[in-house]
Amino acid sequence: MSANSVQFIDDPSDPRVAAYRDIRERDLTGREGLFVAEGEVVIRTLLSPASLCRARSLLIAANRLEAQKDLIAAAGPETPVYAASQAVMDAIAGFPLHRGLLALGEKPVERPVEAVLADLPEDCVVLACAGIGNHDNMGGLFRNAAAFGAAAVLRDERCCDPFYRKAIRVSVGAVLRTPGAGAASLDHLIVALQAARFQVIALSPGATEPLSGLAAGGRRAILVGSEGPGLPSEIMARVRTVGIPMAGGFDSLNVAVTSALALYQVTSVTVR
Repeated sequence: MSANSVQFIDDPSDPRVAAYRDIRERDLTGREGLFVAEGEVVIRTLLSPASLCRARSLLIAANRLEAQKDLIAAAGPETPVYAASQAVMDAIAGFPLHRGLLALGEKPVERPVEAVLADLPEDCVVLACAGIGNHDNMGGLFRNAAAFGAAAVLRDERCCDPFYRKAIRVSVGAVLRTPGAGAASLDHLIVALQAARFQVIALSPGATEPLSGLAAGGRRAILVGSEGPGLPSEIMARVRTVGIPMAGGFDSLNVAVTSALALYQVTSVTVR
């Protein structure tokens, strides 16, 4: 790490770190194609060859510089690296940053759903999400998709932004390396999937066919909806529905847990 590879920040109002200021408030309003990544695991994913995103800069607590020499090297000479005391970092962010590592990244250019599907192989699984408004769930869905080898995560217009900082963190960086696309509506998403010869399989507590009956192979889309309202009945009538039998009077699981079970079922032959 050369002496001039790190720029030190002493003033929280320094314009060089303006994009990191008041993170929580700007999480809610958006960053016009940019996002903030937090923590070593996530930032290493951002800087890795698997990432679909580009790092704009790094902001590191000064007392962690020595320990993060390889991470700084991975950022390359074209990516500015800023360092600040913990107090200055906290003032920039607007809350205590215990991890002491932030990065500013560029979202990938989002392609139409049809274009993403056209690039996929004949034997693959995608995860389709409808009305997922909770960022923890969105992060969990991306993590599961990456863990079980899903080719993409697709969303309708009611889903939250997967590049929200908390969603990225919960996904352990999977948001940054898993192809995704947003559709104008759930109907648009279903039409696009079926036109691309994907069998759409919806998870529903009311389904009579058990999830355990599904076999891997072919083009499959696992469709999950928000907890509570679930998927619209008119959509359910157009797709295959499966359920997970439960005991104790329960009829459903958290959407991220449900997606993990379904993805394992339809990918287990190839993942193993």
